[in-house]
Formats: sequence, structure tokens, C-alpha cells
Amino acid sequence: YVGLKDELPPLLVMIHGGPTSATSAVYNAKIQYWTSRGFAVADVNYGGSTGYGREYRERLYPQFGCVDVQDCCAAALHLASTGLADRRRLCIMGGSAGGFTTLACLAFRPEVFAVGASLYGISDLEVLAKETHKFEAQYPVHLVGPYPEAKAVYHERSPLYAVDQLACPAIFLQGLEDRVVPPNQATLMVDALRKKGIRVAHVEFAGEQHGFRKAANIVRALEAQLYFFGKVLGFAPSDSIEPVHIFNE
Repeated sequence: YVGLKDELPPLLVMIHGGPTSATSAVYNAKIQYWTSRGFAVADVNYGGSTGYGREYRERLYPQFGCVDVQDCCAAALHLASTGLADRRRLCIMGGSAGGFTTLACLAFRPEVFAVGASLYGISDLEVLAKETHKFEAQYPVHLVGPYPEAKAVYHERSPLYAVDQLACPAIFLQGLEDRVVPPNQATLMVDALRKKGIRVAHVEFAGEQHGFRKAANIVRALEAQLYFFGKVLGFAPSDSIEPVHIFNE
């Protein structure tokens, strides 16, 4: 893909899940999807990502919602300030823990991004601490703090309780059989944004769990995001895409 002359590309900041996982510099068809449609992509290994040593990974303990947000915003602003991306068209997306960081960036750093996409992301850390599956039941203790002793911290870092600060559109994509991040995590956020009058879309996938497995749903999720970003940023995708219903449009 060759970009337009005299026009900086929109930037998509991609945030991996985990959160103590990592992305790597290998071929990724999902990244190719975006670059082939004119987006610059920053695939961020924020503080807490694995592969850089224990000290780097433990930067996130118990700073989930702080260090990751700071690093992802810094990456976007740096690329814009160096003339590699359009400052007015910074986008962000992530799944699971990456969805939480996406929503936290939108809520706690509302001046940075123009639009975001949360795929099966966490909006209320307290609900996660209470309702997530047994295998990861103690994970939030390291990432945020012991619950309920640190209940105030869970509340302070949850995007759901900072909706009053969130000012940009967002799309939520969620599997209805998800037991890791229950569907109500998306529903709570969507309802709050609808009440506030912010443009928001909510795409649910029957039969999908934590992450999308069916090819048709993977395609639909990508196209739904592109469609929504186009509506917000003011461009029409060349792809033939089934429209997504957008509340408050």
C-alpha cells in the first residue's frame, strides 16, 4: 500500500492481552489488514510485557491501568510528534486486558485518541475480581491489589466509573459465551456511553468465547471496526462492509 501524498496516515495503536503477554515482530495478518487500508500501526509492548526480563514485566505490578496506559499514549503521541502519523486521527484497540487498557486510555487520557475499539475488554475491575473464572481468580491481586482491601483502587482504575471523562466514540465486540471477561463488562460500558450521548457500537457474537474462533466472526470483527472508524474519522472504506448500528449517531 502506498499512502496519499501530503497526507499523514491515521495511526492504530494495538494493545496485546495478558496483560503480561507480548507481541512480536513477525507477520500478522490482522496488522496487514490495517496497513493495507492506509493505517499506520504501532503494536506496543508496554511495561509489563514478557520477553524483556523480570524487572520490565514486574513494572505492571500493581500498576495495571497506569504503566500500560502511560506507555501506549506515549507511543501514539511520539509517532504523531515526529510526523509519522496524523495527530487528529489516533486510534486504539485491544482485546481482553488490552481492551481494558484501550478503555482506560480513552477514559483517563481523553485528549490523546479520536476513537477506540474494545474486544472482550474489561470495563469494571471490581466485577472482574468477583466474577472471572477460577484459573485467573487471583491474577488481579498482583495487577491491582488484594480484593476487597484495595476496593478503592479497583474503582479508581475502572473506565466504567470514569465515563464522565470519556469524550470519544468507541465500539465494543463481545462473545456471548465468554467466561473470562463476562459479556456484562461490555454491556455496562455501552449503556453508560449511550446515556451520555457518545457514539457507540455494540457487536455481539453468539457461540464465541474469549476471543473469536470462527472465520466469519473474525472477519466481521475486523470489518466492523473499520466501518466504525470510517464513520468517526470521516472516510468510506473501499471494502463492501455490512453496516454496524451506531447509537447516538
